[in-house]
Amino acid sequence: MITSTTGPQPADFADVRATNLAVVLRFVREHAPCSRADIAASTGLNKATVSSLVADLIDRRLVRETGLTENRVGRPATMLVLDGSPYAAIGVEINVDTVSAVATDLAGERLLTWRRSFSGGESVNQGVAGVGAIIRRVVSRMAKEERQVLGLAVAVPGLVDVQGTVRIAPNLGWHDADLGGDLAKALRDPGFPIQVDNDANLAALAEQRFGAHAGASDLVYLTGEIGAGVILDGRLRRGGRGYSGEIGHVQLDPEGPACHCGRRGCLEAMAGIGAVLRRDLSPAEIQVEIEEVVRLARAADPATLATLESVGRSLGQGVSILANLLNPEVVILGGYYVPLAPWLLPAVHGELGHRVIAAEAGGCQVVASTLGHDAAALGGAARVLDSVDSGRLPGGLSRIP
Repeated sequence: MITSTTGPQPADFADVRATNLAVVLRFVREHAPCSRADIAASTGLNKATVSSLVADLIDRRLVRETGLTENRVGRPATMLVLDGSPYAAIGVEINVDTVSAVATDLAGERLLTWRRSFSGGESVNQGVAGVGAIIRRVVSRMAKEERQVLGLAVAVPGLVDVQGTVRIAPNLGWHDADLGGDLAKALRDPGFPIQVDNDANLAALAEQRFGAHAGASDLVYLTGEIGAGVILDGRLRRGGRGYSGEIGHVQLDPEGPACHCGRRGCLEAMAGIGAVLRRDLSPAEIQVEIEEVVRLARAADPATLATLESVGRSLGQGVSILANLLNPEVVILGGYYVPLAPWLLPAVHGELGHRVIAAEAGGCQVVASTLGHDAAALGGAARVLDSVDSGRLPGGLSRIP
């Protein structure tokens, strides 16, 4: 499901052709423009096998030839690049009052970016109906462009188990929801796979594939609600049942402010967006209030700067736990943190400097995301593309990783 960062290698098991089609496709994605000889030399597949695999990928319109190059020793070579023009990957993020949708082509270029108002209603069924209507419009747009949808991945702010069941999404009021199955019914069995995951997990995938630190093998993405998406050794880590990343409920101060979980002094209560605004607000209100905080910070308002420094120190404590435990290359602050990052990051770096045991914080960087508020939706598309990279190829031969 997750693209390896160690480079494509040929496999040796029953579905070897499907696997090696994926090996060649990944190589072209990472090294295009490249030749058949380049593929053979780098993967260890023989030239005849590579020629056969490339012909198959061209037939599927996943790869295309782009002419000759003479900038090499020997005869000119026909170069290959990704095609994928008949295909689309769709990612969707569900929030309390909005649904974001992103569609990309095989190379990750955006075909569509939407944000639509959304009311989850009083039940999962009403929420599914609203989300399903938006997805149908996205699929219809792709059909008008004569693109086959390769898959759909949906991001939810809550606990999602390894089967994709939404165990609890407190902001949406959803419990034990088979969201993928319900959406398949709402879309009348659309003919493409539907996956469901936690929003931080999918945002981490977006950063790994599309972000400023794309290709990082060890990466953590933090949302403003203090959920974490964790990538280690190039793979997304969900834990035994899919509930990893809930660092927001690590207790920093037993005497600290009350947390929504019922305890006191959790990281979420001390460093989440609520700690900046100091009151509970709707998502629409939060955005307005953050803009006001940014205005006051730019004007050097003492109380605002003191609040941001305090929140930054608490956030730095949480990040230092991650740095000591996981030693990521980078921790990326996303969502509501992004506009506040200029004032939060100095305090975060200060805490890392004296709380992380390894010298120079173990090499861990802390940066703001550059992907915007639709990172999780983009990560949904990335998850679909990862499935293609791992062997779920359109047009016949495929395997489920």
